Amino acid sequence: MENSITLSPVQKRQVYLPYLLLADETEEIINEYIDEGEMYAIEYEKQTIGVCLFIFPTPHTVEVKNFAIATEKQGQGFGKRVMNNAFQLYKEKGFHNMVVGTSNSSLANLAFYQKAGFRMDGIIKDFFTRYPEPIYENGIQALDTVRFSKRLT
Repeated sequence: MENSITLSPVQKRQVYLPYLLLADETEEIINEYIDEGEMYAIEYEKQTIGVCLFIFPTPHTVEVKNFAIATEKQGQGFGKRVMNNAFQLYKEKGFHNMVVGTSNSSLANLAFYQKAGFRMDGIIKDFFTRYPEPIYENGIQALDTVRFSKRLT
């Protein structure tokens, strides 16, 4: 399956807003970063099944800003394969570190990133208090961002 997953560069980013909203529930916040970095459509068997957006906070660090797989495709190993492809892609581009942040309430994401090889790196307290509406997952309010990092070299 891994070889049949491709990351295709995206030009018209707003078309992928429904996917971006799977990972970040607020269109207003997405619009703050949608035009940054590099966005890729995740394709499997010639169909788009998700999207990933990467930004570059420092010269040797790439950040996963938004990453989403269609709900019906989740839990089938696509996410891990996409991350492995992204690790290789950005390692080849000369990046040394990949970082990502997710909500304290996103229990599945916390597990996913650790299984993908990321290590916890810090917490940004009250990150989600700037969102216009409170976000709840798993009965927990999203308040803080848990940061993860992974060496690519």
